[in-house]
Amino acid sequence: MKKFTISDQLRFIVPSLIGVLLFMVPIKMNDGYSILIALFANKVQDALKNELSLIMMSIIILTAILTLVVRLIGEEKIRQMPFIYKLFYVSPFWVMTRLLAGVFSIMVYFELGSEVIYGENTGQLLLGDLLHVLFSVFLFAGLFLPLLTNFGLLEMVGTWMTKIMRPLFKLPGRSAIDALASWIGDGTIGVLLTSKQYEGGYYTKREAAVIGTTFSIVSITFTLVIIEQVNLQHMFVPFYLTVLLAGFVAAIIMPRIPPLSKKEDTYVRKSIKPVDESIPEGYNSFSYGYKNAVERAKKEKGFGQFLKEGIQNVFDMWMGVAPVVMAFGLIALMIAEYTPLFQWLGYPFIPLLELMQVPEAAKASETMLIGFADMFLPAVLGASIEAEMTRFIIATLSVTQLIYMSEVGGLLLGSKVPVSFKDLFIIFLLRTLITLPIIVGIAHLLF
Repeated sequence: MKKFTISDQLRFIVPSLIGVLLFMVPIKMNDGYSILIALFANKVQDALKNELSLIMMSIIILTAILTLVVRLIGEEKIRQMPFIYKLFYVSPFWVMTRLLAGVFSIMVYFELGSEVIYGENTGQLLLGDLLHVLFSVFLFAGLFLPLLTNFGLLEMVGTWMTKIMRPLFKLPGRSAIDALASWIGDGTIGVLLTSKQYEGGYYTKREAAVIGTTFSIVSITFTLVIIEQVNLQHMFVPFYLTVLLAGFVAAIIMPRIPPLSKKEDTYVRKSIKPVDESIPEGYNSFSYGYKNAVERAKKEKGFGQFLKEGIQNVFDMWMGVAPVVMAFGLIALMIAEYTPLFQWLGYPFIPLLELMQVPEAAKASETMLIGFADMFLPAVLGASIEAEMTRFIIATLSVTQLIYMSEVGGLLLGSKVPVSFKDLFIIFLLRTLITLPIIVGIAHLLF
């Protein structure tokens, strides 16, 4: 068994411990639990709350302008600047998306045109609320993410968890870190971590798509907001246990059915070789995981490289994701707010809900698919329903559906994770059909 110096081991232990402390250790607050990254983000939001809409509009407009400039300069010259090339040389579809996001952000900020675009429940919800959160979370998450990814923690946990993650979810052991970071921190952190791991060659296309759409779960903090909205705070423990059980069942089924099962098990570049998860003779999973972790940490080149990668992460997230959230999120919210589309789409659920003996089935049906636009909308619509059982079902389902365009869906489309809009809607629908019977069954036992 290989021996390591104290210095080598500290290169792994110290940064990894700091990363775990920042991203994964719950800290008790007056209004529940949070993590340090979220606390830092909240401080920035509070300090810049009057400027953040202007800042995010500026970032989105600058992204659109630089994307056009880079396309005009041409691929040959820009390839010599890898970071600029990766961030701004995008396909014509994404060029149009960024331009549309720039126009939307100007209209919302200056309240130009129709209130349909800049209204409180559409444009203002995004530019004046969600994008404030993304700015501050991305600032700290991006800066400190290398502590989780570059100093051996993923290698160690990956080796330890392989025997659990492979048979259950058909995923590498290191994906357990993505799930944990989402669960305790935020789904946005999980998507970011997954995208970076995919770009680094640690996940195949199929694995990245499965992790991004199955394990980027909502934080404990946000589930408290959902259950409070439907006035069932006293039911939080059974509510959250139901979320975990339904989510666990969906996580086992989803990787085994299309569209996720049809994704290629190939890497982002053909030159990447699959990560060997076998444990050599003379090691057990703990000792081999520790060896891999220390060897990975030894490859890091120092604080300068760490800082450079962290800053690049921040700009990659701000400029890569914010325009997508602004464009797709606003379109989805306008459809949800000003058209009966989601109400029509909910009609087929009425007989299903009646068959399951769900009270006020017609009202509940209106919330079944509107969560695709924004996770909070089902709870807002369901708050007026009298039957506690129905409100419980709506709140729980809105969390287990997982994909919503105003945040996680938009983030996935803006990231390098290989999923399309069509994939996301199908996954959302399948998760609804898989988790709904479980949730309704538990609700019948509780009420």
